[in-house]
Amino acid sequence: MFADSLLENHWTNHGRRGWTTLASFALQTMGIAILLMLPLIYTEGLPKLHLISMSAPLPPPGPPPVGSHHPATGLHQSNIFDGIVVAPPTIPIGVKPVIDDSPPNEGTPCAICVPGGVGPMSNANAIPGGLGTTATIVPPPPRTVARPPRISHMMEGNLIYKVQPVYPPLARSARIQGSVLLRAIISRSGTIENLNVISGHPMLVGAAINAVRQWRYRPYILNDEPVEVETQVTVNFSLSGGQEMCWSATEITMGRIQ
Repeated sequence: MFADSLLENHWTNHGRRGWTTLASFALQTMGIAILLMLPLIYTEGLPKLHLISMSAPLPPPGPPPVGSHHPATGLHQSNIFDGIVVAPPTIPIGVKPVIDDSPPNEGTPCAICVPGGVGPMSNANAIPGGLGTTATIVPPPPRTVARPPRISHMMEGNLIYKVQPVYPPLARSARIQGSVLLRAIISRSGTIENLNVISGHPMLVGAAINAVRQWRYRPYILNDEPVEVETQVTVNFSLSGGQEMCWSATEITMGRIQ
């Protein structure tokens, strides 16, 4: 009997505690929901927008006005009263000259003008580096280089050692003949330098070069000193009547080699 009473009290207390817990949870949930909904119900006003007026920058000051140049004139009293000319009380002995001490007006200076441009220096439309009215520098005329005189067949007497060219056997068999034109420099010591071919058959060029390279000249004297001269040598190869003939003729250009 005592046990039954204890069991009944246990179930009664357990049932009451469950309802209390449920009610407390519901109240807490409602409170949290109300707190979350309050900001949505009462909204604050947006902050006022303050417009700041932006003023445009002032344009740069222009050039100072160009004042017209007026010479200073002396003040004088008129001798006309009511249309009647009245004689002046005194007549000056001489006329005093008017002296203007104000500086002449040169206009607004130009920041980009360059001496020698088109127009005056105060002209804003002047072109830098243009053609102005200043003195023009004329370049000096080119110097004419005097060409040395060409003297033909007059300097062969200075040839002190001459080797005759040998007719090439291959050219002789092929019956090739003709002239070979060579250009060379006769040095101050009389030797042949810078020998090169101007024209000629390839089979005859080698024999002509080998012969002329061995030639020796007496040095040419100009103003009591030896000078280098340019020479042209023509070596002729000819086959006439089955006989080979080789001879040479020189054409010398006198001149100092720079």
